[in-house]
Amino acid sequence: MEIENHPLKPFLPANARILFLGSFPPPRIRWSMDFFYPNWINDFWRIMGIIFFADRRHFEMQEAGARAFDRGRIIEFCQREGLAFFDTAQRVRRLKGNASDADLEIVEPTDVARLMAQMPECRRIVTTGSKASEALRQRLSEAVGADVVSPAIGHFTTLEAFGRTLQWWRMPSSSRAYPLGIEKKAERYALLFAEKLKQE
Repeated sequence: MEIENHPLKPFLPANARILFLGSFPPPRIRWSMDFFYPNWINDFWRIMGIIFFADRRHFEMQEAGARAFDRGRIIEFCQREGLAFFDTAQRVRRLKGNASDADLEIVEPTDVARLMAQMPECRRIVTTGSKASEALRQRLSEAVGADVVSPAIGHFTTLEAFGRTLQWWRMPSSSRAYPLGIEKKAERYALLFAEKLKQE
């Protein structure tokens, strides 16, 4: 069975303060842009649009029928807000050839410590989905030398890891397969930015 290498480089702005970790990108046929959360029917960028601009379509291309996200606008937003992105798997097998996390076998996990070493200001890691959360839990347990318990969905746990005090937030999957409406998901994700949004 074919092993896939991660098709994207980590996106790690110099001012990164939050690292989002998914599991692994979907097959390229499902991409609407060359960036993280590229699947048109994944609502991650719509959630960000709701939180920051009160507009779920803010990051969508405006041309009629485009069905694509605006990569340039997204990158500018992430650089401004200090949002970093990668996934918990560097190499995987797709057991059924689809985009489902349940059918992913992680062959090589991501070296999260190496990512964090490149982001000295980052104090918050966010996982989006159960596969990513379990993979990160294993990496954190290795880092601290003890079994780390996953936070409940929509909550965080604080721990000492990677040479800093760190918050690990666990968020509901932005996939439409996850049974929660987009507005409710946005309410959960908004907790990540509550301090900043309060200042604006």
